[in-house]
Amino acid sequence: MSDLINDLLNSLNSNQATEKVGNSLNLDPSILQQVIPVIAPMILGGLKKQSENFGGQERVDHILNKYGNPEVLENVDDYIEKSSKQESFDSNLGGLLGNSGSQITDILKNNFNIDAGTAAKLIPMVAPLILGFLTKNRDSNPEGSAGFASFLDQNGDGSIIDDVAGFFANKQQGSEGSGGGLMDILGGLLGKK
Repeated sequence: MSDLINDLLNSLNSNQATEKVGNSLNLDPSILQQVIPVIAPMILGGLKKQSENFGGQERVDHILNKYGNPEVLENVDDYIEKSSKQESFDSNLGGLLGNSGSQITDILKNNFNIDAGTAAKLIPMVAPLILGFLTKNRDSNPEGSAGFASFLDQNGDGSIIDDVAGFFANKQQGSEGSGGGLMDILGGLLGKK
């Protein structure tokens, strides 16, 4: 998972996506660098649960094809302009995160001292970039969807909980309650509780 997160951050940094999204939200881009490693495993966990409960890899392909346009990574300015015109933001990502998105938003708000309005936009703004990256990963995999399914099995399981727990242990010392809350949400998302 850490390799995936590093690749994702490198991809977003190479085209200044984190800086541009941060600026559009009046948020220090360094905060996005810390938030993305929390949101990305949540999305992977959501994709894995969708695969297990709603139609296997075909369901995952449907989600990636509909919401994970890799071109967004190359046209960040256009994406931000389009997003700035949105009037409402769905932190549950249309059910991809179950009903956990709003809870995750609250935890991110509290852990990173972000105002409620900005926090509500974080997951919906960052998710298309992450999904675009994952679609690009799938499309560049020699085994295509089957290869991505294997990747998802390896990176979308309970080890996510350890990764996010480690993140909070390293970055948010003294915030055990919030980190624990996030672990509970992620455990529920993955059917671990």
